[in-house]
Amino acid sequence: MNTTDTKDTTGPDATSTRASGTGRAAVSDGRTGTREAGRKATSTIIITAILAIVAIYFLVPVYWVVVNATKSTEDLFGTNGFWFGENFQLLDNLKAVLSANGGIFPRWALNSVIYAGIGSVVATYFAVAAGYALAKYRFPGRRFVYVLVLGGVLVPGTAVALPLFFLFSSIGITNTYWSVLIPSLVSPFGLFLSSIYAGAAVSDEMLEAGRIDGVGELGLFHRLALPQLTPAIVTVVLFQFVAIWNNYMLPLVMLADEELYPITLGLDNWRAQTDRLPEFYQLTTGGALLSVIPLAILILVLQRFWRGGLTEGSVKG
Repeated sequence: MNTTDTKDTTGPDATSTRASGTGRAAVSDGRTGTREAGRKATSTIIITAILAIVAIYFLVPVYWVVVNATKSTEDLFGTNGFWFGENFQLLDNLKAVLSANGGIFPRWALNSVIYAGIGSVVATYFAVAAGYALAKYRFPGRRFVYVLVLGGVLVPGTAVALPLFFLFSSIGITNTYWSVLIPSLVSPFGLFLSSIYAGAAVSDEMLEAGRIDGVGELGLFHRLALPQLTPAIVTVVLFQFVAIWNNYMLPLVMLADEELYPITLGLDNWRAQTDRLPEFYQLTTGGALLSVIPLAILILVLQRFWRGGLTEGSVKG
């Protein structure tokens, strides 16, 4: 009798009964399909509202710059800051920006492109190479290197600007392009991000197959690993470019020659003159608008790669 009961509870009929029971339980809970694993409507509304508030927080200053770059100096102080003035003179303001101080603004823009362009590309290569090595090689002191990298992520750039100035001053490279470029070639955050992505995206089996085929270690990195790391590469380039483009403290400490200024330092130099020359308010506003355009274009172009770099490495397929 006991044997018969046991067969009944483990046979096909019992399995069907349990499946039916599970189905009825799911129906009774009011959840089906993907909805069962989804987020509640209340949570979705709250998250959407928070993201909307954050978006407004970041977009309002950009809107203010766009609106006020179209005004004259009189309208800038005599009209509402969040609406256009009586005279729309955006083109005149931009022409004034490009021709002020003997046309110094294009030189500042070129300097920013040099600092951010070269710095982001070289820093990304170093970060991706080092991150790949940390993820795929086992060597003594590996954990210690990770600790140093995390320490570099946590230390703000302003804290090391003055020590770097004393170091570069002792070797005579302050007030040169190198004084801003050399610190920009290191990206602890990019290294950390690359190591995590390489550990998930580059399989050990693929590398081992390459070694069996006679490919050297540098060939493995350049020919096999780099194509797999493309989303991470674009992500690091974007973050590093924006960070260098917006950097203010390091150029302020290192540079004394106005010809070497990036846009950030040049605009602050114009802003400092507004007390005695009010027209520099308009030059600063128009220059700020021009300085935002390259970043907006870069983010829009690299947006799909940027999102992929943030998410694809989080799941190992």
